Amino acid sequence: MQHGRGRRALVFILTLSCFVALCLFSISTGRAANRQISGNLPEDGPGLYRFACMACHGADGVGASPDRVGFDIPLPDFTDCSFAPREGNTDWIAVVAEGGPARAFSELMPAFGDALTDSEIEKILNYIRTFCADGAWPRGELNLPRALFTSKAYPEDEAAFTSVFNTEGDGRVLNKIIFEKRFGARNQFEIVVPFGWNEPAVSGVDGDTRWESGLGDVAVSVKRVLFAGLNSGSIVSLGGEIILPTGNEDKGLGKGTPVFEPYIAFGRILPADFFFQFQGGGGLSFDSDKTAHKLFWRLAGGRVFYQGHFGRSWSPMIELLGAKELGSDGGTNWDIVPQFQVTLSRRRHVRLNLGARIPLNDADVRETQFALYLLWDWFDGGFFEGW
Repeated sequence: MQHGRGRRALVFILTLSCFVALCLFSISTGRAANRQISGNLPEDGPGLYRFACMACHGADGVGASPDRVGFDIPLPDFTDCSFAPREGNTDWIAVVAEGGPARAFSELMPAFGDALTDSEIEKILNYIRTFCADGAWPRGELNLPRALFTSKAYPEDEAAFTSVFNTEGDGRVLNKIIFEKRFGARNQFEIVVPFGWNEPAVSGVDGDTRWESGLGDVAVSVKRVLFAGLNSGSIVSLGGEIILPTGNEDKGLGKGTPVFEPYIAFGRILPADFFFQFQGGGGLSFDSDKTAHKLFWRLAGGRVFYQGHFGRSWSPMIELLGAKELGSDGGTNWDIVPQFQVTLSRRRHVRLNLGARIPLNDADVRETQFALYLLWDWFDGGFFEGW
């Protein structure tokens, strides 16, 4: 009974936290476009770019030479498709309107917020987008907030540390170090190295509980974007993961057999900064006597709130997780995961997510777990940069 009351209290606290986050930051979603326009400016994107940007960034977008601009700081190459498309308009607008320091870049990038309207900045960005001639690269707007358990469809250059541990019952802590590397326009390679601690069911001979630790089952995966459309706000990817039996079965840190997990991932931008994500797939065991085949499906939905127009972003989310072992009499396990993600750095490339995985059925045999991750988008700079 105490475990049940503790679980209900945790559900209430996390749900209330998500609701409070929604209320506190909804007041920061707007900004008046109050600009002081000096002189007569061109009305089209190319003309505005030549007026405001060409002196430093060059007529072709590759950046002017140091001799011309008078400083040695490297300028971005807008023709580089591995860089330009992955940055969403929100980050570009912040730097154009507020200057380089808005995203912890150099002060040599001036602020144009008092000289250009939001509409004029958008026209400039639309023109800059044309410098990358390869339309295969998905736009950064489709890079939706990462949920705790639902894999994203967008390919990444990221590193993450995740941790899941029981809040009651037997002690268990499972951590993962995740490295993701994007290659080509639409592909991603990922390696996952898990490690953790388990509290054994039987205590030591002296009566003290002795935690056991070790490496878990290392996983390697590949993902490819099948479709990405900014107009539809949708992205679809197909992926596959091979889980290797590197963990110790006796310590509860391994399955004892390889498992292949193919999956499909979908993301959709919704009106008013809401979003939805889905991942569905299966686990095909090489030895079903050790680990059963399974099906799984995961749904995540939420909304992004901004602290001020260009400040910290907060993303309260809810995940619904379902899993079923094939060839067994057991039913489907259902879990709900209230959570929220927050950006920590000004560059928004370091993020924290906190939540809890709460069983919706069979709660007497399945434990509530606290979950978190610390994420570093290393393409946008070093971990200690951009603060």
